Amino acid sequence: SIVVPLCFLAIFVILFMALGGLARAVAVFAAIPLGLAGGVFALAVTGITFSISAAVGFIVLAGVAVLNGLVVMSSIRQRLDEGMPVARAIYDGSVERFRPVLMTGLVPAIGFIPMALAHGTGAEVQKPLAMVVIGGLITATLVTLLVLPAISQLILSLGRKPAAEGDRPAALQPQAS
Repeated sequence: SIVVPLCFLAIFVILFMALGGLARAVAVFAAIPLGLAGGVFALAVTGITFSISAAVGFIVLAGVAVLNGLVVMSSIRQRLDEGMPVARAIYDGSVERFRPVLMTGLVPAIGFIPMALAHGTGAEVQKPLAMVVIGGLITATLVTLLVLPAISQLILSLGRKPAAEGDRPAALQPQAS
């Protein structure tokens, strides 16, 4: 019962060391449970019960969710270290890492489709793993691309002065009426 919390603590410490700050590590870590929800939803929709192979799927899913969050946050961190305003750094970093995150998330999900459709020997072991990974990776990818930038904006903006109008990306500029 102590192993799982210790593993999550170890993941957080590694994120902290890799990203060089508490706020950045919290932003990436906050997106992980949202990604795991996709695995739970996939199990619920398909009527598959939780099993050891499903648990292995959640471990795989957490790893990919952390990896994708780390890829995006590293890009944002690089821009922040160069002195770029928070909103611009988040926008540019997210846009730059869109394709790699999409590929890292969707290619394995597609690769698990044959396992999810299997009916032969061993299918009862393969299906829970495949369904968790497929549902979770799709959700985790969407969370990384759409929700992580919003979480990052909230967390990284704490204690900073608001950006000037000209510092925002054009897509985030208020439209004149």
